[in-house]
Amino acid sequence: MKAIFYKEWLKTRWYLLLAAAVTLGTTAYSLMRIARVADMKGIAHVWEVMLSRDVVFVDALEYLPLLVGVLLGLVQFMPEMYHKCLKLTLHLPYKPIRMITLMTAFGTAALAAIFAAACLTMFVYLRGILAPELYGRILLTAAPWFLAGIAGYLTVAWICLEPAWKRRVADMAVAVPMLWIYFLAPAPAAYGAFLPLLAVFTLLTATLAWLSAARFKEGKQD
Repeated sequence: MKAIFYKEWLKTRWYLLLAAAVTLGTTAYSLMRIARVADMKGIAHVWEVMLSRDVVFVDALEYLPLLVGVLLGLVQFMPEMYHKCLKLTLHLPYKPIRMITLMTAFGTAALAAIFAAACLTMFVYLRGILAPELYGRILLTAAPWFLAGIAGYLTVAWICLEPAWKRRVADMAVAVPMLWIYFLAPAPAAYGAFLPLLAVFTLLTATLAWLSAARFKEGKQD
C-alpha cells in the first residue's frame, strides 16, 4: 500500500502543489473581496448584502474544485493508459479492485486535504467578522462545489481506465449530467439538508472505476 501511494505521489506531486496554491489563492481572493467591502462600507453592509441579495462573495470558487478534480484525474490516470502501465499494475499479485481503490483513495484524500484547507481558511477568517448563521451559509454554499471536485476526479478515473473508446464516449455522456447535479440549485445553502446524501453519492462514484478496471483486466475492447 505504501508503494502504491508513493507511486501516485511521484506522478501527481507537482500538480497537487499547483492545485493547492491555486485553490488557496482563489479562496484568499474571495475573502479579500469581503474585506474590501467591509473596509469601504462597513461590516454591517456585508451583512445586509448577504441577507437581502443572497450574495456569498465566494462565487470565484464555484467551478474551480471541479476543474482541479478533473485535471488530477487526467494527470494521474492518463499516463497509466498512454504508457500502458496499467496492464502491468493490474497483473501484480494484488487484487485489481483493491489496487484501483488505493489509487483513487490517494487522489480523493489529496483533494479532500486541499479542499479542507480552503474551508478551514474561510472558517477561521469569517468567524471573526460574521455571525455563525452567515458564515455557515457561505460554507454550506461552497460544500457542493468541493464535493463536485471529488466526484469529477472519480468520474475521470472511471473514463480514463475504460479500455474501449466507444464506452468512454458513453461514460462521458453519463458523467456530464451526473456532475451537473452539484450545480442545479443556485440559491445560497440550497443543498444544506441534502449534503449528507450528496456526500454518499460522491463516494459511491468511486465504484465506477471498478467497472473499468474489471473490463481492462478482461481485455475488453468493444
